[in-house]
Amino acid sequence: MALEMKVPSPGESITEVEIAQWLVEDGDYVEKDQAIAEVDSDKATLELPAEASGIITLKAEEGDAVEVGQVVCLIDTDAAKPESGATPSETPKVEEKKTVTPTPVAATPVKTETYATGTASPAAKKVLAERGIDASQVAGTGRDGRITKADAVNVKPSMGTPGPGSRGEERKKLSMLRRKVAQRLVSVKNETAMLTTFNEIDMQPIFDLRAAHKEAFKAKHGVGLGFMSFFTKAVTRALQLYPDVNSMIDGDYKISYDFQDISIAVSGPKGLMVPVVRNAENLSFRGVESEIKRLAIRARDGQITVDEMTGGTFTITNGGVFGSMLSTPIINPPQSAILGMHNIVERPIVRDGQIVAAPIMYVALSYDHRIIDGRESVGFLVAIKEALENPTELLMDNNVMKALEL
Repeated sequence: MALEMKVPSPGESITEVEIAQWLVEDGDYVEKDQAIAEVDSDKATLELPAEASGIITLKAEEGDAVEVGQVVCLIDTDAAKPESGATPSETPKVEEKKTVTPTPVAATPVKTETYATGTASPAAKKVLAERGIDASQVAGTGRDGRITKADAVNVKPSMGTPGPGSRGEERKKLSMLRRKVAQRLVSVKNETAMLTTFNEIDMQPIFDLRAAHKEAFKAKHGVGLGFMSFFTKAVTRALQLYPDVNSMIDGDYKISYDFQDISIAVSGPKGLMVPVVRNAENLSFRGVESEIKRLAIRARDGQITVDEMTGGTFTITNGGVFGSMLSTPIINPPQSAILGMHNIVERPIVRDGQIVAAPIMYVALSYDHRIIDGRESVGFLVAIKEALENPTELLMDNNVMKALEL
């Protein structure tokens, strides 16, 4: 019996996917639940498992856009599994011996090119070879147009002349996920009144807290005490103080939320992904770190689902892990704002009237000016700065051990 395998729905709003890669070949024997293909939607890359065991017949090519519910392959469930483990596509072919009759080749006179025929002199050839210049690009000034050593030394290579290195190129179609990301980013720039405001944060108080408690925190909870938990807690506090930043535009309406679902940008094998930490305002430091670790592992292993990447109300992106000093992050639609973190560098600041070196991070808040005014955006970023520079009081209620559950 031939079982028709149809494209399952990856999510509620997705009607089409793209065959990114077949993991099996036409005619292979596949086991039930074996991953047979990777399919790209506009939100994520997902694996397509075999629904039964048998011989597979592919009905779509890599790169094809197929609708949800469309048949992409057939599985012959009556076919027996090959005993040797070889699949029909691996059946050895018998080569036929062919008798090749040599074709007589007409004798071609050998052209002997010497210095006397107008080429470069031996000394000139050596200079040109060392400089990576083709002799055909040099006009000789010697007798009969010969290239002298002086010609080779004085020639200036054209900037448009290809050098001796590789000049190959590759043309590869963008994945559906990457094309959708590009489309969304362009639409954000075109359809929102996006502005960015900046500030700087003295990270020394957080450095001190982590140095004092990170070992005990990891030993008890099994996760590290990173910067993301501090920033997430600071963001949820600031969103409660400035609720317009936690709002979105829907046509002529503003939608406000009484919860904070924080999207955390992470780098995955297929590019940037943005899983969501749900109700981050209710999570402890341990809860935030555990959830971010769980989502990051799922994104890295390609197991993240569409539901885990939709519905956020605010986004945090950390370009600092790649060495970024400062940037203007682009809003993650339909959200209205995004916080950009950057690298931490020792910089001179004034503290208690003295110039000292301190670990400073520049932060950026990009926001949609249609719904968020300058007062709210600046106040929001200042609230984050205040919380991170005084975490014991503003994020831990003056009880570090209780906040870290130690």
